[in-house]
Amino acid sequence: MKIGLFGGTFNPPHLGHLNGIETVRRKMGLDKIFIIPNFQNPLKKELDGPTPEHRLNMLRAAIVGYEKYYEIDTQELERKGLSYTKDTIAEYRKQYQSKEIFLILGGDNLENFDKWKDYKKILEEANVVVTTRPGYDIPTEKSELPKYLEDLTADIEFNFIELTTGRSIQFVTLDDIEISSTELRKKLRTGRPVTKFLPLSVENYIKENNLYRDFGQKVKDYKKFALYCMNILEDKKGIMTLGYDLTEMSAPAEYTVIASGTSTRHAVSLAESLTSAVKDEFNLLPQSIEGTDEGRWVVIDYGSLIIHIFYDYVRQEYNLERLWKEATPITK
Repeated sequence: MKIGLFGGTFNPPHLGHLNGIETVRRKMGLDKIFIIPNFQNPLKKELDGPTPEHRLNMLRAAIVGYEKYYEIDTQELERKGLSYTKDTIAEYRKQYQSKEIFLILGGDNLENFDKWKDYKKILEEANVVVTTRPGYDIPTEKSELPKYLEDLTADIEFNFIELTTGRSIQFVTLDDIEISSTELRKKLRTGRPVTKFLPLSVENYIKENNLYRDFGQKVKDYKKFALYCMNILEDKKGIMTLGYDLTEMSAPAEYTVIASGTSTRHAVSLAESLTSAVKDEFNLLPQSIEGTDEGRWVVIDYGSLIIHIFYDYVRQEYNLERLWKEATPITK
């Protein structure tokens, strides 16, 4: 058998996921793709969302009728804790020849693949298939590759990289469904239509089990919640902490808070302190967190409240405050 491995959080599984693996299966001639939900992604912060059991059930609903081509592998859920792809591939190595294993990744994952545990070992054990959207600049020479791949590349053609490990990286362009899991969760929480992004079976499961509930069930007053977050940031030595009421403006949230750290490390520390305090006080995790890898601009999404934490120098460059100069400042 020629098999593919496709891992992820699947929070929730959507048509973009299904379109991607079906395109890869056909173009690569794979006999079967194993879909592997993780318990917790080592490279991502813990976010609010369904339990692993609910994510698994949504996946099962998504592939009903297609079990000939797709199979759900629960080994990472059963391991619990942090899961590493190298361990999962090792399990498959016991059953299949390594040349028959193709690890399926998104283009953004390839850029950060050197942050995966023992990534060089992975590139010795499996080939990689990178799914890209139309307009993605597929590298055609070594200088266009992520730095970590330059010394591992033996040869490169239009959409194919031959590695010095004996494995390969191949690019497959998708006619993709334009939606991210983060955007989809926000639509679900705010009651906006999602039918064109989700299999009907998954949408029904979400409704039947009341998943992705609005944060309003835990946060009764978002203005007070914004003030609470401002106080936490100030207690942790955040600089120029400001809050704005955006309810009278066209904005992606009803409230926003901006603060600065004295360094990128301080900005990340502020974000970690805030999310920890909110979890303890409100039993609430954010919908998404972005920017903690670099710490230049960290965005924490709590639905009706979005928090921006900058390295102070970067904050001056973007000057977000001018976007909300007509907004009502939040005062204590």
